[in-house]
Amino acid sequence: MLLLKGAAGLIALAVGCVLLLLAVGAVATLIVTLRIGSRFPPEGPFVAVSGGRLATLMAGPVEAARGVVVLLHGASANAADPMEGVGRRLAARGYRVVAFDRPGYGWSDRPGGDAMASPAAQADAIAEALTTLGIGPAIILGHSWSGALALALALDHPERVAGLALVAPVAMPFPARIVLPWYYRLALAPPVTWLLSRTVATPLGLYYLGRAGAAAFAPQPAPADYLTRSRAALVLRPATMLANLRDLVGLPAALAAQAPRYGRLTVPTVVVAGAADAIAPAARQAAPLAEAIPGARLVRLEGTGHMIPYMATEALADAVDRLAERITPAP
Repeated sequence: MLLLKGAAGLIALAVGCVLLLLAVGAVATLIVTLRIGSRFPPEGPFVAVSGGRLATLMAGPVEAARGVVVLLHGASANAADPMEGVGRRLAARGYRVVAFDRPGYGWSDRPGGDAMASPAAQADAIAEALTTLGIGPAIILGHSWSGALALALALDHPERVAGLALVAPVAMPFPARIVLPWYYRLALAPPVTWLLSRTVATPLGLYYLGRAGAAAFAPQPAPADYLTRSRAALVLRPATMLANLRDLVGLPAALAAQAPRYGRLTVPTVVVAGAADAIAPAARQAAPLAEAIPGARLVRLEGTGHMIPYMATEALADAVDRLAERITPAP
């Protein structure tokens, strides 16, 4: 009897500690979310789409003689990531540059919720926004996860796409187990998701944000001001963390369905890959992708990792210039 009472007391103590931890986490999540929002407010115009609106950042001359470049960011990011990496450089070269917060990221809404997790669904929203803005055909530059998004845009909305710049792209099929381990998938169970996203996920994400940024740049060092310039902390808000997780988990199946169509593309395409990229290894992603797209040009950057827009800015801008020349040859 004493043993049972002792065990019951230990269980009650453990439950109490867990509840206290969750309560502290919930308060911390609220505070961190409010502080992130106030530190990184919207900076560009919103564009109305079905069911919500998308946030943008814009740079460069409005009447751009060299055309428009649309920037699409990768996982765990927002429009400031590619804009601060290569976007400002492209604007200085005479392009009109428009960067989108993908649906559910930055300050963009997530119309349709979980149904917006695929590249094809997000391409529909981006295409609608481009139509509203009167943009297209344009050069679409997709980094990492958005390599698949840029391709979906070209496949399903070719009238909006003049050329593709696929940067460290994730676009070829791969096993689902590579993306996230089983315990991340467990976090997608609705009750677990609701609890974690509103309690401990945000404080833990804030603690590891710097390490995650450094890992994305490896083997090169991350710029000292990267987290501030890229507004990276915006991904730590609960709704955005959930959108990011669902996008990653759903990507393998989406690519398996999308990849067989790459051979139908006729749009001028350049694929830019870092030879030292451990996140999207060129041998498994960029190289076979360039072979699958008729006429695609592969640019391989030795010693460069995944964050090409920051670590090989000039080389990437040069690749966009050459792509633009293929689209509109100089007289």
